[in-house]
Amino acid sequence: MALPFSNFYEIVRTHAKKRGGKVALFADEEKIRYRDILAKADMLAAFLSQKGLGKGDRVALFLRNSPEFIYAVFAISKLGAIVVPVNTFLKEDELSYILEDSGSRLLIASAIHQRVVDASRARKLCSSILWEGNPAEIEPEESRFETVWEGTWGDAAYANGGLDDTAVIIYTSGTTGRPKGAMLSNRNVLSNAESGRLAINVTSRDRVIIFLPMFHSFTFSVGVILPLYVGASIVIIRSIQPFSNIFKQTLMKRVSIFFGIPDVYNALAKAKLPWYFMWFNRIRAFISGAAALQPKTLDAMAKKFKRATLLEGYGLSEASPAVCINTFEKQKPGSVGRALPGYEIKIVNEEMEELPRGEIGDIITYGDHVMQGYLNRPDATAETIVNGWLLTGDMGYMDEEGFLFIVDRKKDLIISKGINIYPREIEECIDRFPGIKASAVVGIADEKSGEIPVAYVELDEETEALDEAGLKKHLREHLANFKQPKQIHVIDALPKNATGKILKRVLKEQLEASKA
Repeated sequence: MALPFSNFYEIVRTHAKKRGGKVALFADEEKIRYRDILAKADMLAAFLSQKGLGKGDRVALFLRNSPEFIYAVFAISKLGAIVVPVNTFLKEDELSYILEDSGSRLLIASAIHQRVVDASRARKLCSSILWEGNPAEIEPEESRFETVWEGTWGDAAYANGGLDDTAVIIYTSGTTGRPKGAMLSNRNVLSNAESGRLAINVTSRDRVIIFLPMFHSFTFSVGVILPLYVGASIVIIRSIQPFSNIFKQTLMKRVSIFFGIPDVYNALAKAKLPWYFMWFNRIRAFISGAAALQPKTLDAMAKKFKRATLLEGYGLSEASPAVCINTFEKQKPGSVGRALPGYEIKIVNEEMEELPRGEIGDIITYGDHVMQGYLNRPDATAETIVNGWLLTGDMGYMDEEGFLFIVDRKKDLIISKGINIYPREIEECIDRFPGIKASAVVGIADEKSGEIPVAYVELDEETEALDEAGLKKHLREHLANFKQPKQIHVIDALPKNATGKILKRVLKEQLEASKA
């Protein structure tokens, strides 16, 4: 795939020359132009260079959504160093683990996360810390961003990083065991931007709103890099509270592309939005990633927003992350769409033999989006990338038109008396029952059957109690007997990660603990 840039820094350097006066970032009432990003990135790169940072060094970002996050990405790229975005929901031990595993030499953190940073081993593991905001106390070797903007640092040499240089290390969510660092090259992320540009038809006229965490692979590649790649504008939301501010900024800043996750669209589908928002908003596309959308949400959004299209996609951090998406021209309910331009998808069996259309098997993908490998884990890399093909760990099937349907995570598959049970099928059936907001089905060990399915349900806010008898009747009418959950538990809130993906491992641990 031909790409116009070789690294992230080239993006902002090129657009600063072509459209330097154009607003690239809206942050609260501030308007930041492309030439401003370049100037800030250059200053920060010079500052980091004086700190001894250079090509191949790792810089961890423990930052809230902010312009500083974006300045840091481009400054690090200029030096040929590597960005390590860190989940700001992590606790001190988890932060310490990532800093140590990645070998990050410097940490850039938001002051609102100072308690976690102070309680971690950040000061021992990193040579220095740079703060965004106003921390309560600064160690001698630490600085604030204001120090950077007010100082004179000369000019850092441009490393001119190539397409195959590692640009980012994204840590997986850690739903099973310790998180692994997926090493993504400039080619990986930029090819994802190019494929996304073609699939969603993103142009320099678009305005994109970002309220999902920038540290997540979906937001990083598709929400941040893609709009800047084409010279578009980003509306930055620092905090999702109050949630009404998202709608206000969407309207006031004339947002045309709205990135979200299923939880957001579930809420949006039910929300009573003012008539003027419905009348004057300029949204042409809603993009959903990170987890599966419920059919009822798709239907409700289509009825509510007749001038916009909700496009569901699929990806994973190891694929930079987008693999496929539905298109404006054609969408299929329940499908995550076709492979993005330039990428391939196959459904295979355990022997890596391709299966006929319609048959369920392992989903594998090939293309410039496939990661370089896992940091420090050659064995895990060899198990995940085979002959250039990425084994996603998901199961699904493709129809005759190449549309992909996800059946389930392979690790979530329940085998009862030798029969495969796909939790997602049960969950979709449960979610259609009135009063249920979301559900999760896990398999637990059973002496007679090997495994049995157990369901957890989260109720809508307006539902006081679960009609369990009605739900069981509903399930018997739509699912075979061997698929019926043997237990149904009502839970206040399903455990989720930062992007709304349900943590089934936590549910299993809780269930095992209750049995002990």
